[in-house]
Amino acid sequence: MKILWLSHLVPYPATGRGVLQRSYHLVRELARAHEVYLLAFVQQKLIAEQLGDVNAGLAEARQHLEEYCAEVRFLPIPSELQHWGQARLAARSLLGAHPYTTRWLRAETAEAVAVEWNARVDFDVVHFDTISLAPYRRYFTRSALTLDHHNIESHMMLRRARTERNPVKQLYFWQEGVRLRQYERRVCPKFSLNITCSDLDSDRLRRVAPGVSIVEVPNGVDTNYFSPSNGGERPNSLVFAGTLSRYANASAMLFFANQIWPELKRLRPDVTMDVVGGNPPGPLLALAERDRNFRVHGFVPDVRPFVAGASVYVCPITDGGGTKLKILDALAMGKPVVAHPVACEGIDVQHGRNVVFAKDSREFCREIVGLFEDPMLRARLSREARDLAEKSYAYSVIGKTLIDAFESVAACEKG
Repeated sequence: MKILWLSHLVPYPATGRGVLQRSYHLVRELARAHEVYLLAFVQQKLIAEQLGDVNAGLAEARQHLEEYCAEVRFLPIPSELQHWGQARLAARSLLGAHPYTTRWLRAETAEAVAVEWNARVDFDVVHFDTISLAPYRRYFTRSALTLDHHNIESHMMLRRARTERNPVKQLYFWQEGVRLRQYERRVCPKFSLNITCSDLDSDRLRRVAPGVSIVEVPNGVDTNYFSPSNGGERPNSLVFAGTLSRYANASAMLFFANQIWPELKRLRPDVTMDVVGGNPPGPLLALAERDRNFRVHGFVPDVRPFVAGASVYVCPITDGGGTKLKILDALAMGKPVVAHPVACEGIDVQHGRNVVFAKDSREFCREIVGLFEDPMLRARLSREARDLAEKSYAYSVIGKTLIDAFESVAACEKG
């Protein structure tokens, strides 16, 4: 089959933050079985964060992706090329007919390329890797169309509105969520297939757009890259890894620093915490200056040494949507995890078997200290975590699910 993969980002490197890992590995697994064409928008900040220089990073990404894609094309995002472009677009969206989420990737250049590729190549499947790309659906009338939901965007926005304390931001997220929900209800049924990351997100999408065709393709993990290490684990040590420019990650770490860390220090004065992720907020940096046991590292090219060296991976995320790939990375490395249940949504984990759940600061402290004191429990959680990652979330398994879904939907479209 010939498959066009429309992406809101350049899916490279394979070891980048969550969505990069999913997109990279699914494209690669798909290309093992079929002919894949990649049309990707360039998020310059993301490229710079992951690869340093934007131009050099794009050249590296193109060279790598062309090894297994039939054709690769990168496109600029107009609002990123203008001073305050994204802020101005968000303001205009408040007064316009369409929400920001469905406008930020609109570009005449992309429309021209879509028309040209559709005329030149007889695609069996055109895959839209986020609902922000759905406006380009009208240019592809001869193919099966699939839409990926890394999370249910309207649900994520409305949950963000419920937790936001700033009334102006709260109103913005609420109106964006409401308008997105209306858009999802109208547009999702027009796709041959909607792809979600979990049964939970499938249920959320069905409530928004009843009757849509859905298949679940879970997030996965590279179990060869993220694997258990032998030795080097420090006693009474914690780690969290995640891009801190993302609200859910930053909010989780601020909650940890303000509500969990003081009590942990009282219970275990020698406890250490390593926070790994680009663009850490000021209060975390300030705490690191005051307390040498609380270490903030910013962006690092390889999080594995930090995760491997910790006794426990902690993830107090209570917001956002989709599946947290950072949890899958930790499970694949056989790391005992203490997490809020929201952080594990969409992952088939069980409290006390392969993770430990905690919902407030008191529970986090109790469970973390309990793991520090129980090496046998840590060892059992480690074995179960790795076993789950290998059996259910390895990309070879996830990729087969996607390939089967594409082959099925293409056959149905042809009749």
